[in-house]
Amino acid sequence: ETTNMSSEVLPASIEPPNVEGKPGASDSEEERQKQRVDAEAQPISKRQLKKLMKQRLWEEQREQRKEKRKEKRKRKKLERRCQLESNSDGNDRKRIRRHVAPSNLRLIIDCSFDDLMVLKDIKKLHKQIQRCYAENRRASHPVQFYLTSHGGQLKKNMDENDQGWVNWKDIHIKSEHYSELIKKEDLVYLTSDSPNVLKDLDESKAYVIGGLVDHNHHKGLTFKQASSYGIKHAQLPLAEFVKMNSRKVLAVNHVFEIILEFLETGDWQEAFFTILPPRKGAVPAHKACESSPQDHQALPGGWDSAIEGEHGRDDPGSPHKEQQGQQSSSVSAVSPDPQ
Repeated sequence: ETTNMSSEVLPASIEPPNVEGKPGASDSEEERQKQRVDAEAQPISKRQLKKLMKQRLWEEQREQRKEKRKEKRKRKKLERRCQLESNSDGNDRKRIRRHVAPSNLRLIIDCSFDDLMVLKDIKKLHKQIQRCYAENRRASHPVQFYLTSHGGQLKKNMDENDQGWVNWKDIHIKSEHYSELIKKEDLVYLTSDSPNVLKDLDESKAYVIGGLVDHNHHKGLTFKQASSYGIKHAQLPLAEFVKMNSRKVLAVNHVFEIILEFLETGDWQEAFFTILPPRKGAVPAHKACESSPQDHQALPGGWDSAIEGEHGRDDPGSPHKEQQGQQSSSVSAVSPDPQ
């Protein structure tokens, strides 16, 4: 009997370990649930609370924003309609072109200087090209506009900041060099270093503007390039009509716009004074000649003189001017007025 009793008790003594294993598993699940509850119950920081409230407010105002956008679109549409009506009689800059007579003259911006410019100057050139395009589109005598050697940094900057350029109209944007597109005998490079002064514009020619923003770091480069390619070159008759206080090196868009203006008026002086910005301090050349001799002394270094750009607005009678002959050129170009 004793043996039987021990055999009967034995199964009962084996079961408890199995029974104890199940509660252990349920305890671990309960602990995990408790941890999750504790994590959710943790206090939210002020920054998180503010972010949640802002998000909730943004979602609540979704419909209001949608209505505002609709109203803004309607208002802009109405403004455009009113502007078109006013432009039919007014003289607004963004007037509708009614009597357009396209010119056969080809005007090229040579973008082959990409590797000589830093990104900041590439962006400036891009803006100048945008201005040229806009002015040509609204001109009464638009030219045949070419953009050559288009690539490198300039194309990348246009792709990133002005993707609409691929849809520009009335412009020839080419990756090739201008010498590959236009016959050599038709080309005239516009450069201030040329000894040839332009008297008139020949609409059978293709005039090239150097697309270079260099702050006077590459003086004479466009003239050298024109000479090396064996093509004609000339400078605008700026000195004949204009006296300027600043450097006589014009931005790409200024040269472009002056040519557009001359095509419309046939008057170089009117073209110069219509386009040149006030900061250039331009006055008619004949008036400058009537002033005192000190007011129109020969500028050192010629057109592209760095000294002219830095000191063009100085008083001609200042001690600095008087002592330039005694000091070395490097010192006189950068030093302040003597004490």
